[in-house]
Amino acid sequence: MKKSFLFLSLLLAGATALAQQPLQPSAPSSPQDIRASWQQKSALQQTSILRNYALRSIGPVVQGARITDLAVAANPKTFYVAYASGGVFKTENAGDTFVPIFDNQGALGIGDIALAPSDESILYVGTGEKNSSRSSYAGAGVYKSTDAGASWQHLGLEGTQHISRIVVHPQQPQTVWVAAMGALYTNNADRGVYKSTDGGKNWQKTLYINDSTGIIDLEIDPANPNVLYAAAWERTRLSWNFKGSGANSAMYKSTDGGTSWKKLEGGFPAGQGVGRIGLSVAPSQPNTLYALLDNLEETKEELKAEKGKLTAASFLSMSQEQLLALPNEQLQQFLKDNRFPEKYTPERVKQEVRDGKYEPRALAEYLGDANQALFNTKVSGAEVYRSNDAGASWQKQNSYPLEGVYFTYGYYFGEIRTAPTNPDKLYILGVPMLSSNDGGRSWYRVDSTGNVHVDHQALWINPQDPEHLMLGNDGGLYISYDGGAHWRHVNNMSTGQFYTVAVDMETPYNVYGGLQDNGVLKGSSQSIPNQTEDWEHLMGGDGMFVQVDPRNSNLVYTGYQFGNYFRLELDKKKQTYISPRADIGEASLRFNWRSPLVMSSHNADILYMGAQRVYRTLNGGESWEPISPDLTKNLPQGNVPFSTIVSISESPLRFGLLYVGTDDGNIQLSRNGGASWELIGAGLPQNLWISSLQASRHQEGRVYATLTGYRFDDFRAYLYRSDDFGKTWQSIKGNLPEEAVNIVLEDPVQPQLLYAGTDHGAYLSLEGGRIWQPINELPNVATYDLIVHPRENELVLATHGRSVYIMDVKPLQTLAAGPQDQLLLVGEPSLRYSERWGQKQYPYSPLSEPRTSLLYHLPQAGTAQLEVLSKEGGLLYTTTLSGDKGFGQWRWNLKQNRNGLPGRKNKAVDGGYLPKDAYTVRLSQGGKKAETTLTVK
Repeated sequence: MKKSFLFLSLLLAGATALAQQPLQPSAPSSPQDIRASWQQKSALQQTSILRNYALRSIGPVVQGARITDLAVAANPKTFYVAYASGGVFKTENAGDTFVPIFDNQGALGIGDIALAPSDESILYVGTGEKNSSRSSYAGAGVYKSTDAGASWQHLGLEGTQHISRIVVHPQQPQTVWVAAMGALYTNNADRGVYKSTDGGKNWQKTLYINDSTGIIDLEIDPANPNVLYAAAWERTRLSWNFKGSGANSAMYKSTDGGTSWKKLEGGFPAGQGVGRIGLSVAPSQPNTLYALLDNLEETKEELKAEKGKLTAASFLSMSQEQLLALPNEQLQQFLKDNRFPEKYTPERVKQEVRDGKYEPRALAEYLGDANQALFNTKVSGAEVYRSNDAGASWQKQNSYPLEGVYFTYGYYFGEIRTAPTNPDKLYILGVPMLSSNDGGRSWYRVDSTGNVHVDHQALWINPQDPEHLMLGNDGGLYISYDGGAHWRHVNNMSTGQFYTVAVDMETPYNVYGGLQDNGVLKGSSQSIPNQTEDWEHLMGGDGMFVQVDPRNSNLVYTGYQFGNYFRLELDKKKQTYISPRADIGEASLRFNWRSPLVMSSHNADILYMGAQRVYRTLNGGESWEPISPDLTKNLPQGNVPFSTIVSISESPLRFGLLYVGTDDGNIQLSRNGGASWELIGAGLPQNLWISSLQASRHQEGRVYATLTGYRFDDFRAYLYRSDDFGKTWQSIKGNLPEEAVNIVLEDPVQPQLLYAGTDHGAYLSLEGGRIWQPINELPNVATYDLIVHPRENELVLATHGRSVYIMDVKPLQTLAAGPQDQLLLVGEPSLRYSERWGQKQYPYSPLSEPRTSLLYHLPQAGTAQLEVLSKEGGLLYTTTLSGDKGFGQWRWNLKQNRNGLPGRKNKAVDGGYLPKDAYTVRLSQGGKKAETTLTVK
């Protein structure tokens, strides 16, 4: 399921109504705010009790994720992959294995990376994705490595937020140019082209258009590094509207190394319809320059109805008598062609019109903007232009429309490449990837073999072998050695962009989740990335919420963007569309991109779904009833669905106690299953997106709420609790850094134990939100969703960039119960004895040794004594553990270092392994002791 048709009607709706929207509810975060937040988190990580707390990745790696750039060394066995929200990965064996090299920096959303051509130990990284997507996270500026990614230095430019391109001088690695788009949702002046001649210590902004126009692409003349070309892009993204073009979108040229710039015109389009522009200088003929334009100039053509065929426009001025006179066969065909619910037969429609329930015009309004039904409104989309005189003049190249390349979301693409040895050989990246051999006049597809994913973002062409291509798209990395005739999917990185997570009650349990453009996946909680590939694909599109029937894990409810949900019967390989729809004559339903679907904990046949109203089904989606009025502020709409419900929570303690949050800032409460509703957000920041709500499972009147200003470029943390059904609220932000909060979760066992997922990681609190501890083992990645498995007491973390992690929280539940200064040994390890311990199977084989480990908690910094004792109390092994306050890991190979077995007292230790038996492991510190059992079977 692709986004294209969903965006088409939205983009062409035309109603921007920007002035009627609420004012900016809070101030955008400043560059100083961004820097201070990361410094605060870094300090918390140094003192966190979770520094050594085990966290395991379960993948998946089978689906890839959105790649934004590739940087390849002279020896292409070594290359770097940049992800939209997953950081930077490096390989030195042509992609057989990768290691993440950027996990602990200020932001894992990457806009561009660049190797210095004259010194490949120097790598620059620009943070903040350039694609202006709804999940393009703001960056933290520019970083530099001088040791090929082993360590990093921050170079500033935090205010740029989204960096589109970095260009390094071919001979002087200290000279570097940065193209910046600036903030995504607000106007700011930190946009343009920046230049440094000292490796990023100092920056000079040399090209600036205005506070809503950034630089989306930057190219250098390989024969003359004083010549650069820049593409400016004016775009405005808001929660309720996206304008992807403007009169300030244009191209610029510098002939003095980027110090000054001149606007290029000469036949290139200008005006309000000029959208994103991609640039490419032909390496073998630098005076030849290509531009890929997203041309959004609208053309309207009045629709002429085919004789005997009904269209939406047919009903706009139709009288009641005319509708009643229509042949039933003709009306039936219209209803079928436009996917009206099956309940609407010609007979029913005529009867309802006859009864005055609605006018004939309502049939057109049911399908969207009725005025649009009169016109066929189109945009040109992708167009290719060429200059043969270094940008002085331009000619459109494509001899026919490039339909189906951009659809209506060209803002998501914009990359064009020229082959290194042939100035007429081109590639353009869109939904498909196309190539031309004649300078752009004709085109053919090069991504149609090898099951290549769509939505292409990055392409590298080997300068020594133009048939060797590397392609990055929403499905990950692909490599071709025959010019795109065949592709290999290199999908061995855990970089999935999850929106949601769910679990079932199987043993071992399975994990489910919806991913950006990679559908809905299901996999074992015991999965090991690149070892156990046991994830399966359940549905396509942009996967959204998943609900699994706890009584029957073959019954799954899930779907894709804008409220399209299905009931899956996995054992029967059957899926049924279940989303509610408005009746003819009612206001059209407004579904958010990430519309919530929630299963009642009281009865798995009952589900709730949010549009602008709450819908409830009592029979697994067979039928729905609205149980609320419009709970939003019902603000004027642009071309993005807004004033929608984005969060729903039902109390586990009382059926029908419901909390609902909207994207325009409302929180509503019903105590009676939707019979009546009460607005309860007084005292909270207004007009912010309600990113999550959770009704407590421990106290009936308690509810938690997180708000996010992400869509106003406000990255502060908003986290609250109410103990009186939302009458009053108190902040439980505590010491959280200023990071946008996506979700808060109360532990099912201990009410004081809370978990929070933010745009830069995850945290937990043992004190109900007073103090938060960062989960250090998690990369600095957006965490969208959290769930604690009710039987295993494991926290499952769904990240938007690094797939899924699992964390055993039973020790944390023990600490949260108090006291928190407990000395703990966690687990009861068990191993099977082997006669081969300490031996090699062959002289060249590794030594066979057992391995065991234990998690421990020290209530204070310093040393602790660990002992292993026999049943009789004999000391077999002892060691001193040293560490800070918090959790640590003790690992041991079962070799004794004391003579504590019967009959061996006071004899020399031979270093033998523990024989089969049960042993006591004892930890001592400051007069406190903790014990557990170790078993060798």
